[in-house]
Amino acid sequence: MEVVGRLTADAVIRKVAEDKKVVGFSLAVNDSFRSNGERREVTTFFECSYWRNEGIAEFLTKGSLVQIYGRVGVNAYLSRDGEARASLTFHVSEIKLFGSGSANDSQKVAEVKTQAEAEPKSEVKEPQERENVPMEQAVASGSTLKPSTAFDSVPSVEDDLPF
Repeated sequence: MEVVGRLTADAVIRKVAEDKKVVGFSLAVNDSFRSNGERREVTTFFECSYWRNEGIAEFLTKGSLVQIYGRVGVNAYLSRDGEARASLTFHVSEIKLFGSGSANDSQKVAEVKTQAEAEPKSEVKEPQERENVPMEQAVASGSTLKPSTAFDSVPSVEDDLPF
């Protein structure tokens, strides 16, 4: 399932059994419709959990717009007053960040990029170019190959398609 909404508070990282960490956050999804000529708005809240990378928590701040993919669950419980209640949970498998539009978000992204650029990079060897080597032989020898250049000399063809 796919949901787009805004975070209601900053994400928190919780430590669970066996030193695993989970990022927890709450998402509000707004919807509107007309009923008997009157416009009505409904907000649905999801309690989300993301297990893949706790580093994303610093970007999940209150008001941020995010798109999440995953599966929905329902938790039924009794309140302290004895009333039956339910909450929607969302087990997130993928997150897309759209940000809150603040300059602070841009600064965080720039800091992350700067940190990544500052990390030492291992030297990458340029692949050797070989011709007519069967894939099995190339894989067995552990070599890296450049992509074939057989079609580089083929002229581009202008088509007359209307799109």
